[in-house]
Amino acid sequence: MSLFRTKSVAQLQLEAAAEGANTLKRTLGSGSLLALGVGAIIGAGIFVRTAFAAGNYAGPGVIWSYIIAGIGCAFAGLCYVEFAAMIPIAGSAYTYSYATMGELVAWFIGWDLILEYALGAATVAIAWSEYLNKLCEAFFGFSIPYALCHSPFQISPETGVHGLINIPAIFILAVLTIVLIRGTKESANFNSFIVIIKVAIVIAFIGLGWKFINPLNHAVIVPPNEGGDAFGWPGVFRGAGVVFFAYVGFDAVSTAAQEAKDPQKGMPIGILGSLGFCTVLYILFSYVLTGITNYKMFSTSGPGHEAAVAYAITANMPGYGWFSNLITVAVLAGFSSVILVMLLGQSRVFYSMANDGLLPKAFSEVHPKYRTPAKAQALLFLFVALFAAFIPGDIVGDMTSIGTLFAFVLVSVGIIIMRKTNADLKRPFRTPFVPLVPLLGVGMCLFMIYHLGWENWARLIGWLLIGFVVYFTYSVKHSHLKDQ
Repeated sequence: MSLFRTKSVAQLQLEAAAEGANTLKRTLGSGSLLALGVGAIIGAGIFVRTAFAAGNYAGPGVIWSYIIAGIGCAFAGLCYVEFAAMIPIAGSAYTYSYATMGELVAWFIGWDLILEYALGAATVAIAWSEYLNKLCEAFFGFSIPYALCHSPFQISPETGVHGLINIPAIFILAVLTIVLIRGTKESANFNSFIVIIKVAIVIAFIGLGWKFINPLNHAVIVPPNEGGDAFGWPGVFRGAGVVFFAYVGFDAVSTAAQEAKDPQKGMPIGILGSLGFCTVLYILFSYVLTGITNYKMFSTSGPGHEAAVAYAITANMPGYGWFSNLITVAVLAGFSSVILVMLLGQSRVFYSMANDGLLPKAFSEVHPKYRTPAKAQALLFLFVALFAAFIPGDIVGDMTSIGTLFAFVLVSVGIIIMRKTNADLKRPFRTPFVPLVPLLGVGMCLFMIYHLGWENWARLIGWLLIGFVVYFTYSVKHSHLKDQ
């Protein structure tokens, strides 16, 4: 028995082409895949993490943070597209690692992806809860009690009240889990509708906010370093790791490859198209946000820490209070589509791992009517809800970033290995300049991981150690390749 036994590309392609009652249904066109990417990318990253990174690490230099993170994602994205077009099967980086680096590495990346999507969905659900409170204040004149919409690890700076449980976050996770169980096509249509709304709102914010930019707020783009990774270029680099969370959506597109009608055409459009489009919006958005509001207002002790965009409009765009209320509604809708795609991606990784025997068979079972992995979706709701209900958003957000970066490193390495071991394989899309582009992807991602701090390293290592125990007590004995 080898811990590094691999699944052949031919076997994976055969699985991808299979049809039957227990296979995922191919319903997603290129437009739906592009919308999935944009739907997952534009959300908490742009509306929450931008302000958090600016207020605590980068100042207006968060613009550079987005550029650095975007370049790293571009290198990794080119590698993802080659794999997704060549092996159009659910599982994303887990599946690609299984074909190149073997089962043990694939297990750890799959285990890492489960955490990545869980924490990503939890982070956005927490942000959804914050903006729901703003909506209640603006339209109904009341606030949800602090204890019922915050983690037990949070204390209100105004009243000293402790959080208890985040009920709104649990609510939105439950609603979207039901939507996903009902069907992938229906979920994609819902997502596409929401994407149109929130992209329009982001563009409107950039256009309306441009004339309110105060040049003094951009007098120094990179504020002087205050020690450690607080501002200066160290802060910009730390900020790149923080806002990297905003880019994880294109990774989620690759998990839906098995449900794409024409993955060879749709995957490049979905992954690279959403990445390029959103990067431009991020740079413009962060420029306007830090231009109309001093970055210090966004620190964890500042008044703009929660619901930052609504605060920036209310405080610095007189006459546009109506837009603040409108953007709150749009942000809530936008966050919903991000959570939807995160939960979809997570369940597809679970589905693939169970299909290979590394997780219990029940999680690879498809609903007889809706053709979705309903059991996996339901279990993962419980897992994500625990994080959303009891852990603060800034902690789970950074954990998502480090997990995603780890996945990107392995996918980039996998392309180099695949070019050596399967040089003659037909590739509908070829990553250019191999091994230079994959090595640049590895370097950029490791650079951002380094600047995320030891706390996130410790949490990731702790999760991987739990995965180590699960693999050697269950997965290694039930793997479909155990006799190889």
